[in-house]
Amino acid sequence: MDTFIDYNGGTVTVSFQRDAFLQRAKHVLVICRFSNQWLLTKHKIRGWEFPGGKKEENETLEEAARREVEEETGALIQSLQFIGEYEVNTGENSFVKAIYYAEADSLEPKKDYLETNGPVLIGGDLLSLRFQDSYSFIMKDKVMELALEKIMRCQAPQMNN
Repeated sequence: MDTFIDYNGGTVTVSFQRDAFLQRAKHVLVICRFSNQWLLTKHKIRGWEFPGGKKEENETLEEAARREVEEETGALIQSLQFIGEYEVNTGENSFVKAIYYAEADSLEPKKDYLETNGPVLIGGDLLSLRFQDSYSFIMKDKVMELALEKIMRCQAPQMNN
């Protein structure tokens, strides 16, 4: 496990195992690719970030991941892989997010992307690009660095095609 302080002063602990924390994950973060590019969404307040959100009642984390990607980008996921979890503790409250890696096989335009302005496709080295002003603070913390590094190690041959 790796622990650090995030942009908002919360203590964040990352694990690449399932159910690593006392509380169960109720949120998802989906690191997504489409057509050999990173698939992000433009959050109306925070900026560019990967899709994600809170799971609904009677929904699995995997179902929530697929729904959030579709709602925020219009993409349909062909493959979904669990990567890890992280806990954010602000002192007043805490939550756990499950991290998934997804490959989308289609991207359909939508009239409404809910709290986002729709999809953003990014090519190149996201570990470096994510510090630009257009990116959300979520993209700039160590969770993203650790998760992207893990995904790139596991997916290296496919990502270079």
